[in-house]
Amino acid sequence: MARCFVFPGQGSQSVGMGRALAEAFPAAREVFQEVDDAVGRKLSKLMWEGPAEDLNLTANTQPALMAHSIAMLRVLEKETGLDIADARFFAGHSLGEYSALCAVRAISLADTARLLRIRGEAMQAAVPPGEGAMAALIGIDIDGAEKAIAETGANLGVCEIANDNAPGQVVVSGAKARVEAVIEASKKHGAKIAKLLAVSAPFHCSMMAPAAAAMAEALDKTAIRAPAAPLVANVTAAEASGPQEIRDLLVRQVTGRVRWTESVSYMAANGGDKFIEIGSGKVLAGLIKRIAKDSSQISVGEPGDIDAFTKF
Repeated sequence: MARCFVFPGQGSQSVGMGRALAEAFPAAREVFQEVDDAVGRKLSKLMWEGPAEDLNLTANTQPALMAHSIAMLRVLEKETGLDIADARFFAGHSLGEYSALCAVRAISLADTARLLRIRGEAMQAAVPPGEGAMAALIGIDIDGAEKAIAETGANLGVCEIANDNAPGQVVVSGAKARVEAVIEASKKHGAKIAKLLAVSAPFHCSMMAPAAAAMAEALDKTAIRAPAAPLVANVTAAEASGPQEIRDLLVRQVTGRVRWTESVSYMAANGGDKFIEIGSGKVLAGLIKRIAKDSSQISVGEPGDIDAFTKF
């Protein structure tokens, strides 16, 4: 039985996340305090008390989700004797890749928090409000999504596949007019549901190039070590281990596709059969169930989940 640890991305946040952990465990309180210090504000107060509209700002959401994930992981290490070196793989969805890199000791907690604050601000600033959009296409595969994109006019702007989340779930990103055209075109190619997502910018497409440049500069100044356990990268769906390789992949990730279906398939094909989602929500466990049908999944984000984890 080989365990894989996975970390959620944007959309899994909720007001109150991590509060029960902090109240119950000193190890969690230490994580939240270190993240607060690193970003220069009481992010933990925002996480626990809201308001939701402030928590949902990208620059807050990204370090907040990471803080919850790492607090949960540190509690598991302290309370259950979890040794990350025993895991088969680590991976994270979009910003969750930073959580995974922090978990495997490749990037320090403080540096991870600072990087995600920069990443969130840079992604928000890359495209003026209202010019970009993202859409979820449900019931369609990658080929169908690419056909829908090809059928729409390039004169409307960029539209690219941002996330290959699971069989039948593709997310596209780009100029709002082009994305809206792709929503209509996708229905001819099998999409049962096609709708705009409530996001503030068109993530994971070439319109994010200014944010990629900002991350290249920030990552160049950040110490990165070789991971203490195997890490599967979003943009390649393959293992990454060299510090400079990790830097380059994190820059590419800003504009590149999140190859989640391929990443999970890679882990499952190479021995991973027990997937543990660490942090807020249960989104990844649901996706993994559809990708790696012979695997088992559990989501661990609150004190009440620890007992189930020890038996998993």
